[in-house]
Amino acid sequence: MELPDYQSLMLPLLRICGDGEQHSLREMIERLSDEFGLSTEQRRELLPSGRQAIIDNRVGWARTYLKKAGLLESPRRGAALITARGREVLAESPEAINVKFLDRFEEFTAFRTAPKQKQESVEKPEEEGSDGSTPEESLENAYQRLRDGLSDEILETVKGCSPEFFERLVIELLVGMGYGGSRRDAGENVGKSGDGGIDGIIKEDRLGLDVIYIQAKRWDSNAVGRPEIQKFVGALQGRRAKKGVFITTARFSKDAIEYASNLDSKVVLIDGGKLAQLMMDFDIGVSRVATYEVKRLDNDYYAEE
Repeated sequence: MELPDYQSLMLPLLRICGDGEQHSLREMIERLSDEFGLSTEQRRELLPSGRQAIIDNRVGWARTYLKKAGLLESPRRGAALITARGREVLAESPEAINVKFLDRFEEFTAFRTAPKQKQESVEKPEEEGSDGSTPEESLENAYQRLRDGLSDEILETVKGCSPEFFERLVIELLVGMGYGGSRRDAGENVGKSGDGGIDGIIKEDRLGLDVIYIQAKRWDSNAVGRPEIQKFVGALQGRRAKKGVFITTARFSKDAIEYASNLDSKVVLIDGGKLAQLMMDFDIGVSRVATYEVKRLDNDYYAEE
């Protein structure tokens, strides 16, 4: 039997979770491999990058799509649990669950709208039957979908980590972005007990010509509101500071964003989505799987005059 595609795995995966228990990704991979009668060689068959088994990748994407449609949730890191909506879908006894089926759910449609920046139209993924885009457009859209999926995975994982780990993560990110001088210098200033709304101080440059004050909040779902930003700004003013960064795994309320944008002092707000994007851009907590170079003809090279 051939390896099943990720859409063929969606319904069997949801049925596995239909018992109401939490299931790890590895468990689901093994059970689905058994269900489809995959051989040892098929289970070990790798992606072109050579970094991951094909069946592992496809089960992972099937789980991601079901989560984006609200049929599964993650009660803890690496685990999947069926939702009330997922039970309703199973009660319908569908013949199959695929991308077209999941398009009935608004959350899933929003997830497929990539890139996240607003645009009038978005090409569908190539595997979903879209043939109107150029190869470059297909590559760009696929790349953005991969980033969006990884962003959500990063944020979900970070929320499950300890506050101490989050503080270390903030240090690694800021140093990776060029702030704080050395990792050791940054570690001495960030992660100490909050002092009047300040969680840490980090150098703006390697010479320490200016400093940036930091507030880090590892929150799950509640939005950070204006009062929290006002408290942070008050702490900055108490130190006669002009620059601050407020980092959270949650999101900021509209009032908080508007308030920060109208301040005399410079306060940068980094929400969970932005945090995950920065972690990807500066290789914090992620590893490179493959690199693809897109090249075009150099007409100047062939000019004979």
